[in-house]
Amino acid sequence: MAVMSRYCKAYPVTALTEFNGWNPKPLSDDKDAEEPLHPDYVFLQEDYTVTRGVFVDEQVVFDEVTPEWRRFCQEVLQFTLPDFTAIEEEAAAMDPTT
Repeated sequence: MAVMSRYCKAYPVTALTEFNGWNPKPLSDDKDAEEPLHPDYVFLQEDYTVTRGVFVDEQVVFDEVTPEWRRFCQEVLQFTLPDFTAIEEEAAAMDPTT
C-alpha cells in the first residue's frame, strides 16, 4: 500500500540537476519498456528523498540523502518543513470537543 508523507513539495527536475551529486534512478512504468520515463516535475519528500509522485515509498528517483544534499535543498531550493507540532496544537485548540 502506498504511503503518503506529511509533507512534500514539487520541483522542476531542472532545479534539482543543479546539485553536483544529482544522480537520479531511471524510472519506468513498464518493467519491459526500453526507454525510462523522465518527468518534468518530481516531489521532494520530508525525508529528503525525491519521488516521481506524491507517495514517499513509490517511484523513488533519488535517495542519496547526504548533509550536502540537505544543505542544497534548504539553501538553494528553499525547502523547509512546516512546524508540525505548532500546526497540531493550533488544530487542537480550535477543536470544540477538547
